[in-house]
This record gives sequence, structure tokens and C-alpha cells, in this order.
Amino acid sequence: MSSLVETRLECNNSIKINFDGGDLSSDTGIFLIKEFADKIDFDKVVKNTFKTNDTATFRTHKDVENLQQKIYQTIAGYFQDDDADELTKDSVFNTILDKDTLASQPTMSRFFNRMDIDTLDQYEQIHRAMRQRVYSIETPENVLFDIDSTLFGTYGNQEGEGFNYHYSSHGYHPLLCYDGLTGDLLKAELRDGSVYTSNGAVEFMEPLLTEYMDQYPDTKVYLRGDSGFAVPELFSLLEHNGCSYAIRLKANNVLYKEASHLTDELDYLTATNKVDYAVCYGEFYYQAGSWEYPRRVVVKAEKPTGQMLYMYTFIVTNMELNPESLIQFYCNRGRMENFIKESKNGFDFDSMSSHSKLVNANRLQISMLAYNLFNWFKRLVVPEKMRKLQVDTIRLKLIKIASRIVRSARYIIFKLCSSCPYKTEFFETLENIRRLKLQIQLE
Repeated sequence: MSSLVETRLECNNSIKINFDGGDLSSDTGIFLIKEFADKIDFDKVVKNTFKTNDTATFRTHKDVENLQQKIYQTIAGYFQDDDADELTKDSVFNTILDKDTLASQPTMSRFFNRMDIDTLDQYEQIHRAMRQRVYSIETPENVLFDIDSTLFGTYGNQEGEGFNYHYSSHGYHPLLCYDGLTGDLLKAELRDGSVYTSNGAVEFMEPLLTEYMDQYPDTKVYLRGDSGFAVPELFSLLEHNGCSYAIRLKANNVLYKEASHLTDELDYLTATNKVDYAVCYGEFYYQAGSWEYPRRVVVKAEKPTGQMLYMYTFIVTNMELNPESLIQFYCNRGRMENFIKESKNGFDFDSMSSHSKLVNANRLQISMLAYNLFNWFKRLVVPEKMRKLQVDTIRLKLIKIASRIVRSARYIIFKLCSSCPYKTEFFETLENIRRLKLQIQLE
């Protein structure tokens, strides 16, 4: 047998290599994710909610199992469909999914193609149910809707792809809403590539606002958005649903005129020093032609170091913070870019591999489930000193742990690497999971 053939290394004649090491795995730490998912009823919610419109009466690999397999593979860093073939006999993944063998790449591809508009709705139900569970463990006093769009690159003539002038590239133009305080992805929607930033934003946010008003009335909600979302319909929606907001406005001549007193103030501050940085803040009420009534606008006027020209930032808001604090509150939305980058690099959000836009939209929702499950895991049970680490680092330290599998009549024993430098963090995470207490029961 090839596993018994030994090979000597020319660099060191005393070293021999063979493939007779036994049943091994390099991803034993994924059991921590499985234990956490079981604690918060994640797998139960998925099984109770998810069902494709499959006409087949029998399948060896059920669609809900395929969904779970894809989620755990994504969390472990196996993004490509072909990775399913390489993991088919992996003992850790088979044990987690309680299967003898994983679904192969062709099986997973057929599963993706069976997803439709109904499964998209089911993902929404799963997200809402899981938010209830996570919030029952740790109810947030505040939720900050950070809304933004990004670009998902496409390849070839895919449905819905288009040229986006903001990004000067072809692709999809999805709409995303994160909680800026926790990094949870609250909602994601795949849109055609050529649509404007605010297209569909009101319809996108309305169900989310209603959910928080109805189910979490004691939680204060806020929203931040860039100038692409400065539309009166969104302002009205937020104002009528108790949401405080800060949204940037595109500068125009009227706004510059209203801020002329700040220009005079900057002139005075820089009269004897045209090199150093200078800044001043102000506010006024402004009504654009499409607005029903005036709204408060906060402005920041600044002269960058070494420049002669002034820069202006205009924020429309219904909040009562002083201008400087309001500007700082808005500028902190830069964290949103980190969340998007983490989603793309760590969970393969922008992998749009199907010709069908509907299939790609469903794949986005699967990545969103994987992202949120991991983000809850990181926030609630990972040792505190590791909670600011990126997903790749946590994978390396807690998930990519080698083990040898020993089977007996009653047990499967996973013997983890003795030299693992993160044993303490592993057991601390496991203990934190056991201490979690859900305040609601699965119906």
C-alpha cells in the first residue's frame, strides 16, 4: 500500500516520511463553533426553517445538511465549491454533521441551483430568530445601523451585473446594514450593478426598523449613512420609527452659503498661519427643494495642514449632540469598511460564481449566516483578549488545531495536538459556551 511506503529526504538521510499517521484532521477547533451553535439553537432553527422546493422524494444529502456543511466549511476557511471534495472523508466535519461522508462538489452545486426566492425569505426568518436568541443572552441598549453599499465583482455576462460609475467597474452593487457597535450583519441584499446607492434603501430598512420597534422597544436605534442615502423618504422613515440618524449631505452652493460664517471664522483663525491645521464647527437649519420641512444640518469646516483650500462636511441629523460630537459620531462609521473587508476576505461574501442572480443572492445569505455565527461566537465566548482579532487569526489559533482520531466501541476520541500553544484559550472558550444561558425556548 502507498501509505506504507517510506521516503527518505536527501537533505537529511535520517528522516523518513510515509502516510501511515492514522486518521487525522487539521480543523478540530471547529468543534467549538459546533458547541456554540448547539448552545444557541442555531442548527435547530436552521432545520426548522430551511427547506427548498425540491421535487425529489429522496436524497442521500438533504438540503438542510448541505446548508449546514457550507456554513461550517466557510467558517473554517474552505470557500471554494471544490473544497467539498477534499473534505469528504474528514472525520471532524463528518462528526459535526453526523454523517459518514460529506456532500461532494457536484452535489453542493445542484443544491445551490435549487435555491430560489422562497429560500431567500427563509434566510430572513433564520436571521430574525437567531437575533432573538443572541439578544436574550445579552440585550443591547443601543443598536447602530451602519448602512452602506459595496461592489461585488462579476465575471462574464451574469444576470444583473452592470457598470457602476461610483466604483468604475462591472459587478453587483449590494446593500449592507451592520450594527456598528458589534459588527453583526443585520441585513444584506444583492442588487443590480448599475443601481444608485439609495435605490431600494427605504424598502430595505423598513422591515428592520419595524422588527426593532416591535421586539426590542427598549433598545435605542441609530443610523449612519453617507451622502448616497440622503433622500427625504429615508429621513421620514427614520423619524417616524424613532430612529436617530446622521447622514452626510453632498455639498452645494446653498450649503456653502449657509456655512459662510464658518468660512469667515477660518479666515480669522488662519490669518497669520496658513500652514497648520485649523477647524471650526457650526449648525443651521436647511430645507432642500424635495424636503417637506427644514432639518438640522451640522457642518465641519477645516483647513488641512499645508493646504490653502478649505474642506466642508455637512451632516443632516435629528440628534441633539453638539456639532463637534455629532461629526465625531458620524466619522466613526469608518469601522463599517473594516466589517465589509472582514466579510469579503474572511467569509467570501463577494464570490458571485453563478450565472443566476437569484442563486448568487442565496449564496450571499449563506455567507451572512456564517459571518454572523462566527461574530456571535467571537463576541460572546472567545476569551476577551482575542475578541478584537480578525477571523483569520482566530482560525489559526482556535480552529486550525491538528488532532488524531481514535475510535472505540463507545466513543470517538479526538486527541488534539499536544504542542498547541492555545490550550488555555481553547478550554476558556469551551467554558464560556457552557455558561451561556438562553432566556427563550425554541418553539
